[in-house]
Amino acid sequence: MTGIVIVRPDDSWPAQYEKTARVVSELLGETALRIDHIGSTSVPGLPAKDIIDMQVTVGTEPELDDVVERMAAADWEVRSPKRDHPVPGLPADDLQWVKRVLVEPMYRRRVNLHIRVAGRANQRYALLFRDYLRNHPDTARAYGEFKVRAAALPIESTAEYTDLKDPVCDLIYLPAEEWAARTGWTA
Repeated sequence: MTGIVIVRPDDSWPAQYEKTARVVSELLGETALRIDHIGSTSVPGLPAKDIIDMQVTVGTEPELDDVVERMAAADWEVRSPKRDHPVPGLPADDLQWVKRVLVEPMYRRRVNLHIRVAGRANQRYALLFRDYLRNHPDTARAYGEFKVRAAALPIESTAEYTDLKDPVCDLIYLPAEEWAARTGWTA
């Protein structure tokens, strides 16, 4: 049995994000160029793990570790991923995929905090993926169905679930790039 639980959409997820974003903003000040609600909980009507994903965008790579130090001092827990998977058709340069991840202090609302550098492929990916799904509800519904079915598989870990999900996300992202070019979308 898997530990992955996909729940029905919760209309309070945006408000939960806003509350946490205020706390993160106070901790980081101007180091955070922007703080965004990303991931499935940021797409209305999309089933998701009941974990708020947030992206903090910083200006330079050294600021990634500065953010980690500040957040760790506030009892946020550092997690191991230091890069995202490269996406076919996007730059393969490792610097484009560097990130840091933290999770909320113990006994607080579940949050995955992704820290990425402005203008890098992975920073754009998270925002474009979200906005594409927000503007393509049929694609969001199909993705939600995939997530529900994937979570029902005998997956041993969150890492296995992510490995299964990544190529599906890429299949959504590639037409999202075309949509962005066609519509003039910007992050």
